[in-house]
Amino acid sequence: MKCPYCSAQTTKVLDTRDSEDLAVTRRRRRCEACGGRFTTYERAEMVSLLVVKKDGRREEFSRPKLRAGITKACAKRPVSAGAVEQLVNDIEADLRRREGSEVNHAALGELVMDKLRQLDNVAYIRFASVYRAFTDLSSFEEEIQRARGAAPDDAEDEPRPLVRRSGGRVRGSR
Repeated sequence: MKCPYCSAQTTKVLDTRDSEDLAVTRRRRRCEACGGRFTTYERAEMVSLLVVKKDGRREEFSRPKLRAGITKACAKRPVSAGAVEQLVNDIEADLRRREGSEVNHAALGELVMDKLRQLDNVAYIRFASVYRAFTDLSSFEEEIQRARGAAPDDAEDEPRPLVRRSGGRVRGSR
């Protein structure tokens, strides 16, 4: 391993730790030439996954791109960076367990939404609103019903109860 400080080729491993899922090995190293300490992370190189886009193009699966999309959906939510990283790991592991090295964009999007729904409903709705590109309010409401666990058809068509708001105006509660 080359030292990031002096570029010497001789380093010594001081400590080795595996992640809980054994997917990543963390090594703490010391350069024998300059004494600098640094950490390396090892991940087994896998066959590259390809995502088949809507237009038929194939693009290499990108963990950073997936993490960025999930992080945006989880912005200002009580979701830790560790939870986001675990979600990315789970999604990638699910993709790698599938047959073949290609995954359809729709299958990937649905997998992300399923995992986000379990993690945080608001993050799920944010991701779904971008992924599904809602064109009207009714499709957005249907997605919210799905997030609540009820089928969109189960929504009651009862009139909304009236609620008195500040200013003396009466409005529906939704």
